[in-house]
Amino acid sequence: MSEEFVIIREFNASRELVFKMWTDPKHLNNWWGPVGFKVKTEKIELKPGGIFHYSMETPDGDMMYGKFIYQEIVVPEKLVFIDSFSDKEGGITRHPLAPKWPAEILNTLLFIEQNGKTILKMTNVAINSNEDEEKTFVDGMASLTQGWGGTLSQLENYLNSISNP
Repeated sequence: MSEEFVIIREFNASRELVFKMWTDPKHLNNWWGPVGFKVKTEKIELKPGGIFHYSMETPDGDMMYGKFIYQEIVVPEKLVFIDSFSDKEGGITRHPLAPKWPAEILNTLLFIEQNGKTILKMTNVAINSNEDEEKTFVDGMASLTQGWGGTLSQLENYLNSISNP
């Protein structure tokens, strides 16, 4: 296992609502993914061993796919899943722009309620990876900070739009 990447973000919403944002396709389709991408849920099975398979349309109109394989679900406290790029059928593929990126990342999300707000602590670690992939993961932590920062800002904006219509 490689070095851990950790990001923490506070949301002005209950942990039940923030947890729901990560598990309900009605919400996931409105914020999940890289900035500028349109996401569509292809399949979701919210149970250990179940998957969230999604398509992402790039700003240029290209299609990409990703999937989670859920490992642990503790509503509304914890969500653990393996994240990977995918093909249209749901098979695991390599990162389309970084062939040495690990094929599987274990994500642990903790939803901590504090004074009516939610602290999200997310930990990512490369799994089933070789030395080159682990080095690529560690070297890419600045990119992870930027990418996850953008995605979590989209979540924050979406939460604000549904909380303050």
